[in-house]
Amino acid sequence: MARRAEMLQVGWRELVDLPELGLAGIPAKIDTGARTSSLHAHEVEDFQRDGERFVRFAVDWGGTRHFCEAIHVDVRGITSSNGDRQTRFVIKTPLRIGNLTFRAEISLADRSQMQFPMLIGRTALRRRMVVDSGYSWLQSPGNADMGPGRR
Repeated sequence: MARRAEMLQVGWRELVDLPELGLAGIPAKIDTGARTSSLHAHEVEDFQRDGERFVRFAVDWGGTRHFCEAIHVDVRGITSSNGDRQTRFVIKTPLRIGNLTFRAEISLADRSQMQFPMLIGRTALRRRMVVDSGYSWLQSPGNADMGPGRR
């Protein structure tokens, strides 16, 4: 287990990459109140390839629709921020924040009404990062122009 002084320090929002999905620079809210990370996805469908379960989905990013495929890990009941219980597909894929890359479980959800297309939950943060909620973009250099200052 990493000591706190050795953990990556992140702000309450960061730009993240999902390299195996071909997605980079995704604005993500860091949310210690949420257990599971989630990504805005639509046109979600599961299928089989060579006896293995996959999920195919679309992500609209940078004015372009990206079609992604990932190994389907699970289908779970997840309680959304408004208290509704939803059934969601869960994938496991590498997630990069700053210079740290690790495999994370991510639920696929309709986040069209949310400010951020991605949310990083506490399971992904655990023993890897500490959150300084007074700052933004600490691991996203050059992105202070993405909002009102770095706070």
